[in-house]
Amino acid sequence: MRNDQRVFLNVEKSRTGYRWLDRLNAAGAAMATAVAQQSGLPDIVARVLAGRGVEADDVDSFLAPSLRNLLPDPAVVTDMDAAAARITHAVTAGERVAIYGDYDVDGAASSALLYRFLAHQGNTARIYIPDRIFEGYGPNPEAVRTLRADGIDLIVTVDCGSASFEALEEAQRLGVDVVVLDHHEIDERLPPAAAVANPNRQDDLSGMGYLAAVGVTYLAVIAVNRMLRAAGWYGAQRAEPDLLNWLDLAALGTVCDLVPLAGLNRALVVKGLLAMARRGNRGLAALADVSRLGGPIKAHHLGFVLGPRINAGGRVGDAALGARLLSSEDAGECERIAAELDRLNRERQAMESVALDQAAAEVEAEIGDGEGPPVLVTANPGWHPGIVGLVASRLKDRFRRPAVAIAMQPNGVGTGSARSVVGFDIGRAVREAAGKGILVKGGGHPMAAGLTVDSGRMGDLRSFLTGAFEASTRLPEIHDLLIDGALTARGATVDLIERIERAGPFGSGHPEPVFALPNHRLAYVEETNNRHMRLRLASSDGASIKGIAFRAGGTELGGALMDARDRVCHFAGELSVDRWRGQATPSLRLLDIAAPEAV
Repeated sequence: MRNDQRVFLNVEKSRTGYRWLDRLNAAGAAMATAVAQQSGLPDIVARVLAGRGVEADDVDSFLAPSLRNLLPDPAVVTDMDAAAARITHAVTAGERVAIYGDYDVDGAASSALLYRFLAHQGNTARIYIPDRIFEGYGPNPEAVRTLRADGIDLIVTVDCGSASFEALEEAQRLGVDVVVLDHHEIDERLPPAAAVANPNRQDDLSGMGYLAAVGVTYLAVIAVNRMLRAAGWYGAQRAEPDLLNWLDLAALGTVCDLVPLAGLNRALVVKGLLAMARRGNRGLAALADVSRLGGPIKAHHLGFVLGPRINAGGRVGDAALGARLLSSEDAGECERIAAELDRLNRERQAMESVALDQAAAEVEAEIGDGEGPPVLVTANPGWHPGIVGLVASRLKDRFRRPAVAIAMQPNGVGTGSARSVVGFDIGRAVREAAGKGILVKGGGHPMAAGLTVDSGRMGDLRSFLTGAFEASTRLPEIHDLLIDGALTARGATVDLIERIERAGPFGSGHPEPVFALPNHRLAYVEETNNRHMRLRLASSDGASIKGIAFRAGGTELGGALMDARDRVCHFAGELSVDRWRGQATPSLRLLDIAAPEAV
């Protein structure tokens, strides 16, 4: 807590153990006042902007970001010119191209974006997405041999490839060129390739390292398009493509990869959502329809509705389904794939629910009445490898500490994922464990990691991660919930929420605003069959607002809500607009509850 940051509504400890803090200190409050006075925006909207570092003079440009002003020359990314030149040659020479993508949303969106651009040039590329379980992440030598045998002249990797030394060495041996378009952090050593365009290379000075892979791919498409234009490629027989039409894919991959929604990323998402509203991508339109999205698609829908369905293919089904959906122009095929992804997502949810119950029971038994280990490590032979990352994330959120979930295979080898909290670099810890031979392999970044471990080394892994955590940080005694402002059920109007949404899109690095509703009565609460808690809050003037607490059943929050039925409490959550059958109503996503008499 900053020295001049005040406790909000005097909530030192909520029913779930959070201290509520005003997001704005004195300087931030003064900035909010200046924003409100200079822009004419409501005070609550000004507080949201100031809480995210937007100053009064920058409000207009922030609320209406311009790609023209924020897009850099792609050449600032090291090796981008070389990458664009090699892809341009493939287009003009009619070479056969393979796009090798990752199996997540960013990889699927990147693959579809490059596929659509090449298809416009008359080059029908082959998209290759590896199987998560049998092939794992990134290019592998066998896949390279398969592609070469099929007559592929150029492989372009998207969202992978920067550390695929063995596979790219095999490509070099076979005489097939590789262009890498990636964004993952890498060491100084680079694999053999015609180009490695990755703004997180050690020698890259572009400042574009915050881009998702789809952002890097979009820059590559701009660069190739420019080279084709200079070469006289476009004319009466072939029109130049409107690259703005594919910003929907850029928005999707950017939001779902959880990169910071600032600078160019924010502009890509804002403009991409506008492109998405035109429903030009048949696959996205079909997925929105099967997801029953009736109103305008928001960034929240990308991350929590569309993204999980695309990911479901890579987690528990065919990893290539997402890329096929996003690149297809066949309406019937899109409807079939969207329906299959929706089914796989329901299957994934059911598997995740069972696994989470098992993992949480294991953790609670281990913690008992004490504090328990600082890093949670759970394993089960019945878990699907595609859902362990989700289980780790849920455990991290519920128990507020780093968590590892591992799917053990019959051969005694486990495939796991880890999720961390701010202050503990789980990626570094996993790499160090691999270096010491505790893990078969492992890697990642500060907040997430993947690993492979032999069952006989599970005890060593637990001990190592506990030691690594205790050497670097410790669990905080109290967790903070930052509050952007207070309002009532009557004040939370559709108009106000829509004005707040203009300060978005919200996500990584640009957090969703959290508002307190003081002294409201919990007029209704009920647990649904999928463990959400539906509720209604009533203010003293008779107004009310409906809300939901996602996955709160069986948690501290769920128990606190059931205990508070028909009582007056302080509530905190995120606001949104529900649109159903032409009606728009305010809604609250409840995050926390505090009893006024107990604070």
